[in-house]
Amino acid sequence: MSNLNVLIVGNGGREHAISWRLAQSSNVKAIYVAPGNGGTAITNKVVNVPELSGSPKHFDALQKFAVDKKIDLVVPGPEQPLVDGITSVFTKVGIPVFGPSAKAALLEGSKAHSKIFMDKHNIPTARFQNFTSYEEAKKHVETVDYKIVLKADGIAGGKGVLIPETKEEALAGLNEIMVDRSFGTAGDEIVIEEYLEGDELSILTISDGYSFYNLPAAQDHKRIGDGDKGLNTGGMGTYAPAPIATPEVLRKIDEQIIKPTIEGMRKDGFPMTGILFTGIMLTPSKEPKVLEYNVRFGDPETQSVLPLLTEDTDLAEVMLAAAEHRLDSVTIKTKPNTFATTVVLAAGGYPDKYNKGDEITIKEPLPKDTYVFHAGTDYKDGKVVTSGGRVIASTATGETLRQAVDQAYKGVEHIEFKDKYNRKDIAHRAFRDADKAVNKQGTTYAEAGVSVDNGNLLVEQIKAKVKSTARTGADSDIGGFGGLFDLSKAGYKTDETLLVAATDGVGTKLRIAQIMDIHDTVGIDLVAMNVNDLVVQGAEPLIFLDYFATGKLDIEVAAKFVNGVADGCIQAGCALVGGETSEMPGMYDVGHYDTNGTSVGAVNKNKILPQINNMKSGNVLIGMKSDGVHSNGFSLVRHIIETSENYNYKSIAPWTNNGKTIGEELLVPTRIYVKQLLKSINQDLLLGLAHITGGGLVENIPRALPKNLQAVVDMNQWSVPDIFKWFGKEGNVPIEDLLKTFNLGIGMVLIVEKQNVDQVLSNLKQEGEDAVVIGELVDKKENDAGCIVNNSSTLY
Repeated sequence: MSNLNVLIVGNGGREHAISWRLAQSSNVKAIYVAPGNGGTAITNKVVNVPELSGSPKHFDALQKFAVDKKIDLVVPGPEQPLVDGITSVFTKVGIPVFGPSAKAALLEGSKAHSKIFMDKHNIPTARFQNFTSYEEAKKHVETVDYKIVLKADGIAGGKGVLIPETKEEALAGLNEIMVDRSFGTAGDEIVIEEYLEGDELSILTISDGYSFYNLPAAQDHKRIGDGDKGLNTGGMGTYAPAPIATPEVLRKIDEQIIKPTIEGMRKDGFPMTGILFTGIMLTPSKEPKVLEYNVRFGDPETQSVLPLLTEDTDLAEVMLAAAEHRLDSVTIKTKPNTFATTVVLAAGGYPDKYNKGDEITIKEPLPKDTYVFHAGTDYKDGKVVTSGGRVIASTATGETLRQAVDQAYKGVEHIEFKDKYNRKDIAHRAFRDADKAVNKQGTTYAEAGVSVDNGNLLVEQIKAKVKSTARTGADSDIGGFGGLFDLSKAGYKTDETLLVAATDGVGTKLRIAQIMDIHDTVGIDLVAMNVNDLVVQGAEPLIFLDYFATGKLDIEVAAKFVNGVADGCIQAGCALVGGETSEMPGMYDVGHYDTNGTSVGAVNKNKILPQINNMKSGNVLIGMKSDGVHSNGFSLVRHIIETSENYNYKSIAPWTNNGKTIGEELLVPTRIYVKQLLKSINQDLLLGLAHITGGGLVENIPRALPKNLQAVVDMNQWSVPDIFKWFGKEGNVPIEDLLKTFNLGIGMVLIVEKQNVDQVLSNLKQEGEDAVVIGELVDKKENDAGCIVNNSSTLY
């Protein structure tokens, strides 16, 4: 593969760095850069082609140029030509391209497409919704209860992302993108996603569609001013490898993000060839989440990463191998114990108005291990002059990050042009963390694994949601030592009222939530398991408190869970007045947590259920439908799925055609039956209630009956949901075990006198409940079971 001719398309600092590295290869004969810049114009082996660019209007000319010059490899630099389909321009004539197809480039070209891709392949990212309708997007912005980011769907030159601080700013930004069309057709569709906090990382991955290699993790500095202040830019400096990218973090990124992305793109029919740039937010709990994908080298990340390749790593050989889908045939290595830093020098006034045409001088020789990469420069009349906002960059390597930073700033002093500007704090985040470590005195609570700050941050994050559960008698304010409730304000006479309390958890269903990374629905489950146990005693739930325990607090996971708890409280009509978040290192594995809840309700002394003394043979059983498995039987469910050779939680559920996975179907929350029942309770129409949880119909209905009566249930009276039949068959579960494990489609059973049945059914129907008569009470003979289920053979 010697005597290669390479064509690079682009004119930025990225393209200069690529040409600089390729020029070091003994296998490369000539490098052409279209159109190139002032730096590529004066680099050995490199020739600029200023009359051509990556614009579609030049595609035919680029193809002809490549054929005439016998180009052996093409390297497109920017994203727009890739999205426009430049790769196929050369592959049609048999020239390998280190870059993705137009279909693969859509991962960068459409933010909405990339979010759908992440969701499909369970790649961790911020929660989001895509909109093509302004009115629907506006409605979402007005109702969402967390900080958001607005992203124009298409390519907008790095400017199509808005981070509003208030609801008013969000609506104005939405109008700017979708109505005023400030970003043109890029705003035809919009992504509205959750704002993530933490430290950003950039991972550049070389891929041939099958194999891949991650280059050292870099960290960019987007803001124009020191301390990350001011307007966003294309990048004012980078450093690599970023110390926060620990081996454990990199393992997670590789397993949870990069590998599923490469495999997902191939499986979806658009394999990734070239460079996958993954922008990642590392949350305070060190969990990586994807911010965005790019499908090309980053700028200025490339300037920091390429100098870290070892001398015996031939970039030309690597690029050609990737383009020919044989990346595993070459060796890629990076220098051990070496750091690189890039400082960008910008024209005065950037990113607003700035001057062009100012002469640039570079004092030679440069400091040791220091390099200069041109971006917004041009070569005219024997001089290098400014031609863009981000003009030029100084890059240096060193055995420590501090050494690399100091060397890069020495390089800055060798570069002069009118009104030059650069940030003076590149890598400040890394030094911030290092300073904390150096200045620590003794072992802190945080160093032991418990972050009080994160706990406080969680409280602040969920306060608004919790406040929405307020009801008469409680203000739902959290952060204190307990919750208060005023019975008299809620209309209860204290001398006639009893308080009823219930406590329960969600059980092993939580493990499925953790595997699926869906945490809000189990918060509803927690409320349901408690308040349903209150209402069966005739009590109205008044207040709720939750408990969340984990080995390492992930604020986002905990917030989603508490949001679910709040939603459950709203459904039940009770106030979330407090709780406990417990961080216990060593007690739980990473990503695991456990929960418990306590609910308190009130009931008139004379209306406590069940009224077993008033029950008699002939009383009718009414069943209220369930929404699925609810929160019981999950040890059996998990055993069936986790021992299956054909299914896992992320398999499409075989019992339904809605396209959801098994995990999503199992995480449908337990139905809350409170508000639907209160009218009938207050009208004294109910003799008893049975919440169908662990033990199923056969063990829960008898709990509400006197010893002289038994229930007879007819399974022909309702249609057992297919999910139960499927688990029964898949696990070869005996019918008797199904009956005492699952609710089988009935989540609550009412015991009613015959003359009150019509009124109760009417009350339920008014609340949207499709309840059905499922049986009756009969006299119990000696040795009879408390509940007999007829026609259970319909399960199979």
